[in-house]
Amino acid sequence: MLRCTDNLPLELYTAAQVRALDARIINDFGVPGIQLMLKASRALFSTFETQWPDCDALQVFCGKGNNAGDAYLMAALAVERGYTVRLWQVGDAPSAGDALTARERAEAAGVVAKPWRGELPDAGVIVDGLLGTGLKGDVRPAFAEAINAINASGLPVLAVDVPSGLCSDSGRILGAAVRASVTVSFIGLKQGLFTADAAECVGHLYFSDLEAPDAAMSDPPSVKRLLLECQHEVLPARARTAHKGHCGHVLVVGGDEGMAGAIVLAASAAARSGAGLVSCATRSAHLPGLLASRPEVMGHGVESVSALASLLAKASVVVIGPGLGQQRWGRALLSEVLKSDLPVVLDADALNLLGAKPELQRRAATIMTPHPGEAARLLDCTTADIHRDRFAAAAKLREITGASVLLKGAGTVIADDQGLAVSHYGNPGMASGGMGDVLSGVLGALLAQGLCASDSLRLGVCAHGVAADAAAALGGERGMLASDVIEQLRGVLNG
Repeated sequence: MLRCTDNLPLELYTAAQVRALDARIINDFGVPGIQLMLKASRALFSTFETQWPDCDALQVFCGKGNNAGDAYLMAALAVERGYTVRLWQVGDAPSAGDALTARERAEAAGVVAKPWRGELPDAGVIVDGLLGTGLKGDVRPAFAEAINAINASGLPVLAVDVPSGLCSDSGRILGAAVRASVTVSFIGLKQGLFTADAAECVGHLYFSDLEAPDAAMSDPPSVKRLLLECQHEVLPARARTAHKGHCGHVLVVGGDEGMAGAIVLAASAAARSGAGLVSCATRSAHLPGLLASRPEVMGHGVESVSALASLLAKASVVVIGPGLGQQRWGRALLSEVLKSDLPVVLDADALNLLGAKPELQRRAATIMTPHPGEAARLLDCTTADIHRDRFAAAAKLREITGASVLLKGAGTVIADDQGLAVSHYGNPGMASGGMGDVLSGVLGALLAQGLCASDSLRLGVCAHGVAADAAAALGGERGMLASDVIEQLRGVLNG
């Protein structure tokens, strides 16, 4: 699971952007590349000593690129300070440029590099300097074998810049990837460290800018990382004279036969997130259960489209999809909602219905919140295609629909009028039914309180994830329910 330190930058970059930044520091600001490597090695060594103060041995795995150069120089520092160091060379050794200079300095310091022949590391901390951000395709067999040996060792792992085998742009595992305990990233944080498979590989994430000149960092980032404390400011304090009419009216539409729970969760989340009024348009049979579980919500039995019109006239925001189903009833209600001029949050079965009718997509919603399967149906591709580049998938959905898009999953991705953003909040306990229903209710409530789509998305996804983390902290991840998250929302949003 990815665990971030509190002082990480918000700006995230692609590998190409970081290479350009690196070149600018060297060429325009006169900082030799070997000096950057020396600073990186010191940051690595400092992190190693802080994280594992009682360890006296390092097992360093090197390829031939700049990551290997950083690792060679770290090995030299360790030898000079009396640590036991074994350096394993996988494939060819560095033979040119700064990486070769680093290798030569390490050898001069007494580091002995041995070709790796399949040995399983058996002691100390492993340093992963195998592969860097330049990896394009799947890891080659020799490196995959080394990665598998590292993972099988059970030893703690310190990854240099990015865990080997993890795509630094998409966060996808390229055939095989190191499962690091700690990763130290340099110059600019890579966007792939925060989404897709990154949570399995990155461990604790630390960052060093290598004292890069501020003027060198002038290019805009490709993605922004979201922090809850930075999003809170978009939700103003309530006036002392506020009443429910000032805080918006959310209409939640859904809950076909047998799916009452989804609509209760979404409506409850909207109420706990500050909506002044919450109404539900659902099957009449669900009203007794709805009112018994959440009496603050106004329940309306809706068996036909005509019964929905008067409810739409009173609402300020519509959330549609939780438990909606994909039968005639759900299709009719969705069609009616999309005729209105209200802000709309589309989730769950509303997205599946939309995927079957591409002609509706350009007036689909103010906000849509697909998981990868729903995104694949909307984009007419596979879930593997979505996973291959979650940032590109979210951006494409926004381009097609004009909506502000929230692509669910580990490292939730947002594409809206502010660009691309990613949230690393949340935990595996959220892998249970109803979590998406809760999120849609949160977003509807924030829209109803006057926030724009972008601000609603960014605050909402952070609040939802932090509430889930708070629920997990109370009772653990396994067995966590969507209703547990709802009970944490009030505290998070008022924090």
